[in-house]
Amino acid sequence: MSAGSVRVGVVGAGVISSQYLGNLTGFPDLEVVGVADLDEARAAERAAEFGLPWSGSVDGLLAHDDVEIVVNLTIPAAHAEVAARALEAGKHVWNEKPFALERSSALELLTLAEARGLRAASAPDTFLGAGLQTAQRTVESGAIGRPLTALAVMQSAGPERWHPNPDFFYLPGGGPLLDFGPYYVTALVQLLGPVASVTAVDSTALDERVIAKGPRAGERVPVTTPTFHSALLRFESGASAQLVTSFQGWRTRAAMIEVSGVEGAIDVPNPNAFDGATALWRRGVAEPETIPETGSTLTRGTGVVELARAIRTGVPERASGALAYHVLDVLLSIVDAAETGDRVDVASTTASPLLLPAGWDPSAATL
Repeated sequence: MSAGSVRVGVVGAGVISSQYLGNLTGFPDLEVVGVADLDEARAAERAAEFGLPWSGSVDGLLAHDDVEIVVNLTIPAAHAEVAARALEAGKHVWNEKPFALERSSALELLTLAEARGLRAASAPDTFLGAGLQTAQRTVESGAIGRPLTALAVMQSAGPERWHPNPDFFYLPGGGPLLDFGPYYVTALVQLLGPVASVTAVDSTALDERVIAKGPRAGERVPVTTPTFHSALLRFESGASAQLVTSFQGWRTRAAMIEVSGVEGAIDVPNPNAFDGATALWRRGVAEPETIPETGSTLTRGTGVVELARAIRTGVPERASGALAYHVLDVLLSIVDAAETGDRVDVASTTASPLLLPAGWDPSAATL
């Protein structure tokens, strides 16, 4: 088994790459070799910004013998293709969410990774942050008794208000469900276990959106995917959850998840963040107890460190492809249920990810 820091190459030099590279280049257990993009000039700019020794094409990055993990930050439509190419080149893969856009391509990635003895892991890794880890620890402590129900809501007016190139949000594979849903469903699986079945409805408010900021301000973007989903999730445990994801919430609501049990309830921190306290409401007590976050509040890329350490030590990673596939299966089942009006049974299953050890720190040098 190899020793020392794990060498990483990044594919995709778009907006999210700045957040990733800002962290990946500071984690001592990782060594970022370089960044690739279809636009090689943009890759060169990112490499210069973060002091990376190499930039260039995707083929060039995959040809690097010293790259062990490919961090795939391409648009959702390219996730499966780029990940498959990386696995075929003998690299472990970390995909941005969603893991893929179709069940078949996601399963192909898992099969290919297993056949090659490689890992195919995936964002979101927010559930590894102090906020959601504290929420999971609170539920597992029995503080709310047996979990019964949850309410999860993400409602905004749409990303064209702040993103300079929001086109992909309004293409199939985007929308609030496929883009933001992975954070919420992953957190629900973390807290309540695997999903057994779903029912859902959807809608679309506008046929096009207008970009508000950046060099393309005023340009119109066609909408080709629903911008609202409301779903009822039934879990294998017997618990249930209501999930709303919306880009047509003209009254923006803060991200929220509430989980209620026999003996109490918790307000869960934003599942698209790594920090935040947990509010614990106990049955018969008027005011909540604030449980401070415990763990790491470092952001995007935390899961890449956890993956790297799992590879070096030969243990399963927490942000696994199996977890990501189940979340994708749930999301696509919601799409199917909204289209047909029927209940859809979720064929896949997974285990809730294990809590991180106390004191786990992605910024520590451990390899």
